[in-house]
Amino acid sequence: MTASDWLVLSLLPGMGPRRLAQLRERQPQWPQGWLALLPAAPRDALRLWLDHPDRSPLQPKVEQALAWEAAHPAHHLLTPAHAAWPRLLDELPDPPPLLWAKGNLAVLAPPGIAIVGTRRPTREGQGNTARFATELAERGFCVVSGMALGVDGRAHHAALQAGGHSIGVLGCGIDVVYPSRHADLYRRMLEGEGLLLSEHAPTLRANPAFFPRRNRIVTGLTLGVLVIEAAEKSGSLISARLAMEQNREVFTLPGSIHNPQARGCLALLRQGATLVTCVEDILAELGQWGMTAVAMPASMPAEPSSNTLPANDDTLLALLSDSPTPLDTLIELSGRDFPYCQQRLLELELEGWAAQAPGGWVRLPR
Repeated sequence: MTASDWLVLSLLPGMGPRRLAQLRERQPQWPQGWLALLPAAPRDALRLWLDHPDRSPLQPKVEQALAWEAAHPAHHLLTPAHAAWPRLLDELPDPPPLLWAKGNLAVLAPPGIAIVGTRRPTREGQGNTARFATELAERGFCVVSGMALGVDGRAHHAALQAGGHSIGVLGCGIDVVYPSRHADLYRRMLEGEGLLLSEHAPTLRANPAFFPRRNRIVTGLTLGVLVIEAAEKSGSLISARLAMEQNREVFTLPGSIHNPQARGCLALLRQGATLVTCVEDILAELGQWGMTAVAMPASMPAEPSSNTLPANDDTLLALLSDSPTPLDTLIELSGRDFPYCQQRLLELELEGWAAQAPGGWVRLPR
């Protein structure tokens, strides 16, 4: 089957990922075997496309998708027939029939670990995210997450900064930057050892209904998921539940009973998640995979060390300390205007150098 064939299957009316997966398990021949198994409406739609593609409403969408793929070497349409298709996804009850991919397909080769957590991590949570993502990347793992604010973005950034691999799974169209504050991270994913994946075609805006569906791909691509911080009602707990259903390992960090962002992690521990305090705990639990994940080859281009000062003007960074400094004070001391300070502080936050705290901005320990 070709990419066009899988594209059409993904577009058939009334045929979601789960139903397509059930039919695929029967290994029907293309196209007659599929025609014999499909219900009436999708069967008629497929037959029309096969016999008279110029009259089929599916053909324009197929042509648009193929044109998008051909427009740039970093654009890919991944299907189960593609050489780079991640076979771990086939273990899901509802794997996507097609993934839009943008970036470096080579990052699909190393074993993956998902890192997820709250969009509002504490300073400790940000530090733990950066430490685990960096060390996992240095051990040869690909860090997978959902490109959300907070723990997700910090994990992606730290893995790339360590010179490692990272995969971001989007809850929107493959070319849509969401959230908008991650425009720089989106760019860095494509410029470095990163890959963006989505079930959704270009230009499709983010939708709350897409994110739980995205989570099954985040965990399905990996050997296990590490939950850094999560509240009692959190999308990260959905990811953990999906990982358990997918027979993936679930790891979590312990936290204070007084920290609302740790209550979800404490609940996971009661449900049987593995408590970890260092990367070695994860490697031990993974057994063979933990032993066979290799360090990055020496030929890989070196990325700036996580302890190297930012290349941009670091006037604001020099003004930050462990004590929160209000934004208006930073504007006054730096002599810069509000738009510049706001943008630069967001950049420093994404890079793991600074964080918002009650009363202002603080510099994070490195």
